[in-house]
Amino acid sequence: MDVMGDKATLFETGRFVQPSDEKATPDASRGEYRDDQDEHRDEQRDETVEAVEEARRRLAAEAGDVEAMSVLGALLLRRGELDGAEPHLRAATAAGDRAAANNLGVLLHQRGYPDDAAGWWRVAAVAGSAPAAHALGRHHRERGDEPAAEYWLRQSAEQGHVLGAYALADLLEHRGDPAAERWMRAAAERGHREASYRLARALDRRDARTADDERGVSDTGAASPEAEQWYRQAAARGHRRAALHLGTILEKRGDLKEAGRWYLTSAKDGEPRAACALGFLLRDAGDTENAAVWWLRAAQDGDGNAANALGALYAERGQTQTAERWYRAAMDAGDDNGAYNLGLLCAEQGRVAQAEQWYRRAAYAGHREAANALAVLLLQGGDTAGAEPWFSKAAEAGSVDAAFNLGILFAGRGEDVVALRWYERAAAAGHTEAALQVGMARLRDGDEQGAERHLRCAAGGGSAEAAYRLAAVLDARRPPQPAHELGETVHEKTECEEWYERAASQGHRRAQVRVGMLAAARGDVVEAARWYREAAEAGSRNGAFNLGLLLAREGSEPEAVVWWTRAADDGHGRAALRLALVYARRGELAEGQRWADRAVSLGPAEVAERAARLRDALRQELSA
Repeated sequence: MDVMGDKATLFETGRFVQPSDEKATPDASRGEYRDDQDEHRDEQRDETVEAVEEARRRLAAEAGDVEAMSVLGALLLRRGELDGAEPHLRAATAAGDRAAANNLGVLLHQRGYPDDAAGWWRVAAVAGSAPAAHALGRHHRERGDEPAAEYWLRQSAEQGHVLGAYALADLLEHRGDPAAERWMRAAAERGHREASYRLARALDRRDARTADDERGVSDTGAASPEAEQWYRQAAARGHRRAALHLGTILEKRGDLKEAGRWYLTSAKDGEPRAACALGFLLRDAGDTENAAVWWLRAAQDGDGNAANALGALYAERGQTQTAERWYRAAMDAGDDNGAYNLGLLCAEQGRVAQAEQWYRRAAYAGHREAANALAVLLLQGGDTAGAEPWFSKAAEAGSVDAAFNLGILFAGRGEDVVALRWYERAAAAGHTEAALQVGMARLRDGDEQGAERHLRCAAGGGSAEAAYRLAAVLDARRPPQPAHELGETVHEKTECEEWYERAASQGHRRAQVRVGMLAAARGDVVEAARWYREAAEAGSRNGAFNLGLLLAREGSEPEAVVWWTRAADDGHGRAALRLALVYARRGELAEGQRWADRAVSLGPAEVAERAARLRDALRQELSA
């Protein structure tokens, strides 16, 4: 309730003359430094001045000065001296002073007589007191009489009373009346910090709804400039939640230094979410020690996210008992991530039964990733029937991994149509491996354009297999290389080569072989040998065979035999045939016949045919 009412600015108007005190700041005029004794003397001087003023008001009030009675009563009321204030306020009210009537209402309200207080507020409000109209409006709202509350709050707001404007906005917002924003803005423009904060929140929600309508996706990280302005104004006036939101906006924009300052301001004012956010900011900057300090502060104030962060920190350090204690604290704070993290911790330690217990607890509370993890655990234990409903529950709740896992589950049963539907759902949410599976399915169906689109998504997400398959699609439609006027091939690196190289650099063996073949085709033997060797050493029999061919052409047949032997041992028929020819040429007919037999068994058909002829010839030689 408002103390002093309309008389709150009497000193500013000059209607009361304050005593002059030329000695109030003598040090400043002389440019001298002030010490603690100077400040103490100033405080004593101020108290003396106030005492003199109060004495003058008492004399004026005793002499019948109505304004002095009103101001003296308000002063005593503000000081908490209700017994001393009441007679002065009643006397001034009886003389028609509306501010005294308002303050008398405040006094009676503090004494526990709300109905009597409302009577005096009505007298003052009818006389034009905006603070009294505000107090009367709030009184009616507390009683549930919203029409009367709106009437008086509107009277107060329309007279420019900031608290009246805010209270009216609050009432209208509670009803869902769009006019609430106008009055919230009016209160914010007059410096009401809570109004500034709530106006910013309303603008944020409106922007999010607009984003949903226009794009189908809400972009909660991008506040409008106007919303940010109001957050900033509220934060500058000490609103800790506004400082938190402002810090979040700045962090998402990349202004980490300023974001940290606002998080720090909010955290020091007791906002645990800001302390938690500050901890994450410090952790990302590499300062885990100070991050832990702020997480601890937030966790002790009941922030479950901070407790989880502490648990993860201690788990990384190998202090599993301490980690478990903080995960449990997160659960106690109502954060389901605590149970999920406990499940992860138990699973890492091989405590499968306990992991399942915690996953179930989080999953039943609606934690989608816990539902997916529980399904994976059940699947690993052979309980396919038990896993499927949890995968479905997690996928329906938005878990991309669960949607992909459902695709794998149905594909394993041979239900390719259902599997493809789940793969498509996961791919649409950006799952790389799901996009690869959709791309491969499109290729099987002959939909090359659809396949290319999904393969590009998967390859862009880092899938080496997708990069290789995309390169193969592009390679198949690549026109022949143009010839130079002098008959030399002009080589320009194509997009398909770039994708082959990307896959090869990620360790994809078939891509490495293909890059080696392209290098050999343009005469770059060193580059070709490098890629063939890398593929061969990773276990590619084609890489080993091609490396052998390259070495043989370069005159290094003994080393070529080593790689052909490796390839033949891995089932490469052509490599076995090459070995048969090498040993036959050397006169080692029995060894040549052995590799020819192996080439016949390995194939393919044309290789088997040539190997059979060679084997028969070697057999005749041996029997001659």
